[in-house]
Amino acid sequence: MKKKLIAAMLSCAVVLGITGFTVSAEEKTFVYGTTGYSEEMGDAGLNPHDNYSGWSALRYGVGETLFKYNDNMEVEPWLATEYEFVDDNTVKITLREGVQFSSGRTMDAQAVKECLEDLIAVHDRAPSDLKIESIEAEGLTLTIHTAEPCPAIINYLGDPYGAIIDMEYGIQGEGGSANVAGTGPYVATEVTPTQITLVKNENYWGGEVKVDNVIVKSFSDAGSLCASLQTGDIQGTYGLQYDNYPLFENNPDYTINSMPTSRCFFGQFNMDSEIMQDINVRKAIEMGIDKESFCTVLANGRCVPAVGVFPGSFSYGNDAVTAPSYDPEGAKALLEEAGWTDTDGDGYVDKDGQKLTIRWLTYPTRLEQPLLATYAQDTLKQIGIEVDINNTSDHRTYAADGAFDLYVSSTTTAPTGDPEYFFTSTVVGAKNYGNYQNDEVTALVEELHQTFDKEKRGELAIELQQKILDDCSFFFVAHLNMGIVTKSNVSGMAAHPCDYYEITADLDIQ
Repeated sequence: MKKKLIAAMLSCAVVLGITGFTVSAEEKTFVYGTTGYSEEMGDAGLNPHDNYSGWSALRYGVGETLFKYNDNMEVEPWLATEYEFVDDNTVKITLREGVQFSSGRTMDAQAVKECLEDLIAVHDRAPSDLKIESIEAEGLTLTIHTAEPCPAIINYLGDPYGAIIDMEYGIQGEGGSANVAGTGPYVATEVTPTQITLVKNENYWGGEVKVDNVIVKSFSDAGSLCASLQTGDIQGTYGLQYDNYPLFENNPDYTINSMPTSRCFFGQFNMDSEIMQDINVRKAIEMGIDKESFCTVLANGRCVPAVGVFPGSFSYGNDAVTAPSYDPEGAKALLEEAGWTDTDGDGYVDKDGQKLTIRWLTYPTRLEQPLLATYAQDTLKQIGIEVDINNTSDHRTYAADGAFDLYVSSTTTAPTGDPEYFFTSTVVGAKNYGNYQNDEVTALVEELHQTFDKEKRGELAIELQQKILDDCSFFFVAHLNMGIVTKSNVSGMAAHPCDYYEITADLDIQ
């Protein structure tokens, strides 16, 4: 059915030279540039059961989840209409009636069951998040039994990996070329690691889809992305480098829509590194980085300095925890206390004939991260630390191999509107590249995972943050504003605090 629909649309098409895609002259086409889609980011392709590709399925209108998050990061029904905890280990979910996959299959509880069972069979994070033991399906009623209490399961079902796809249609293609049949307003006709071509879903359950065709293009170069928006080669973008925003501010030809998010630039120390095993060195590094100046100068004021994991808009955010602040003289004193002094007058401290050099691992796709690296290289030099920057698209390999002293990346720390995610994924989970170990922290994460009371969950989030900050195992630099810049004739695109929903049925071009 899908193939016939696409063939019919393309049979009467003409060539649109700017994109290489063929569309009718009367149709509306939106070309979107982004730095948030690439194999480097782990989200190439549209298979939500593969790594972070669910983010792309949601962002570009192909997939939808049972629940979604509003602007206050509160959970709301989406493909589901309601839920009920029957007991601590059982949740009953009622599904929305009249939803079809782009394959033509009707979405019911059996289809959702098949999707979730495949998810927990192959995904790296979902099984430990969801704790699903078994699923029952009857009509539009889905009953999930968990192996242990899982208070955040509804939040996790809104995670992009929970995008509901038709497993009868299956996964077409592999890796960065994988395509799926979802329930969203758009159907992908071609998927590559650098571009996705989409047509509107004529049978979308959520109402009229206003734009006929969407082309999503991946950019890794800040200058090319900015120039493409200026020349009109693209009509909107996510991921514009912050120092390029002044080119579009107060310009009637463009619209800027931004929203504070929990996305954070943060570093994790390699606890297996001999140098990093000294807490005084770790603390001195954090005290040698001026977060305020980075946010105001290099990031053009489009982020705020971070103290802990979560921004100040959360009750358990910045204002609830403490961390070392910028203090170069205090940092020098800590290094001296640890035996690091400049004995040869070259401006760098040394000990036992070894210069204090740290390997700073980061990657270029988040455009401010290389700027942060060079900025820190300068400020840490002022306290006697040499920084060797490895800015590479192959950062995950280096991180997995432990080939770093400090790995600086970015993540949305509360993408499910709940504090648990960061701790289960990064502090005790698969993204704990620094191999940080603290039995008390591990026990608190497990307690958080099984706590239903919302106030108590917030208290545990504060306690966990303070412990990892006191251990100086992680440090947090800045919480970012998500920004989408479009031509002024484009409407229906809005930034969102969870960093997911970009291309929707509301997108329109005047």
